Amino acid sequence: MDTIKQAGNYVSDKINAATSDASHEANKSVAKDSNASIGDRLQGAGNAVKDKADQKGYDASAEANKQKATH
Repeated sequence: MDTIKQAGNYVSDKINAATSDASHEANKSVAKDSNASIGDRLQGAGNAVKDKADQKGYDASAEANKQKATH
């Protein structure tokens, strides 16, 4: 039963990592948009950094869940 739970957690983490990556790319685009206000660009840059950190956390969690599910 734990293997099924860990596999589900792995899939969830991989989905969350992909979502964070997409958000990171969108926020990076806002940060680079010369037509956006300085405030929007700064907020986009900050959010891009946060999204990248979230993505790395989800990837690490996914790998841990994968290892638990296979052992």
